[in-house]
Amino acid sequence: MIELKNVSFSYSVECKPALENVTLTIPRGEFASIVGPNGGGKSTLIKLILGLLKPQTGSIKLFGEAPEKTRYRVGYAPQQAKVDYRFPINVQDVVLAGRFGARTEKGTRTFFRFNRDNKARAIAALEKMGVADLRRKSFGDLSGGQRQRVLIARALCCEPELLILDEPTNNVDPSSAKKFYELLAELHKSVTILMASHDLSVVSQLVDSVVCVNRVVQSHPTEAFTGDLVRDLYHSDVRLVRHDHRCSESGHFHGEEDSFAAE
Repeated sequence: MIELKNVSFSYSVECKPALENVTLTIPRGEFASIVGPNGGGKSTLIKLILGLLKPQTGSIKLFGEAPEKTRYRVGYAPQQAKVDYRFPINVQDVVLAGRFGARTEKGTRTFFRFNRDNKARAIAALEKMGVADLRRKSFGDLSGGQRQRVLIARALCCEPELLILDEPTNNVDPSSAKKFYELLAELHKSVTILMASHDLSVVSQLVDSVVCVNRVVQSHPTEAFTGDLVRDLYHSDVRLVRHDHRCSESGHFHGEEDSFAAE
């Protein structure tokens, strides 16, 4: 689904590469988490995959083609930007924005005008995220967790094959984050997910693979994500307490309540 070969990118000639010689493959059906320090290149990697940035070297394929040709098949929720929450827009209209450029059953693209079918899809996306009852409320009146669910619903409104989330639990309290991850686990049954996150606890609970990003990129299966890897990635002393419920092919099991934490 995603394939990068020998990709390097720099924001200017004077700057060091933000990403260097990246080779990465994400197969269909995967739930992959991108982890790494601030400024390490996580958001840059996502923008390259979407074709929002162009690499200086290497090649990028999304669904086997150039990202510009196929990114309509992707639902994307960027980091929450600064917005004027006084802007008079309700939740349903925010989600409907996800239908711009989406393919219809007739193979055409949706632009400018939303019909009854578009609105039904928006409500269905809100229902998936558990916030359909908020569809008439002002987006600015929502809590941080509610806003995040609405933005994911907007990404789902185009009925994507791939869902890309950039730091989806920023500014969300721990209780809301837990519920949010439970929703992601349910969504993963029908969509491939690539998520950038600082929350290492999600690694053992949900994801199949971990993409470590700090200018260079390395991908590991969940069971190979150890304290040594975290220490090398963040260049800091870390004690990793691991209670993974799927540690190895031999079937090591600790139980549903166990977790994974960095201290």
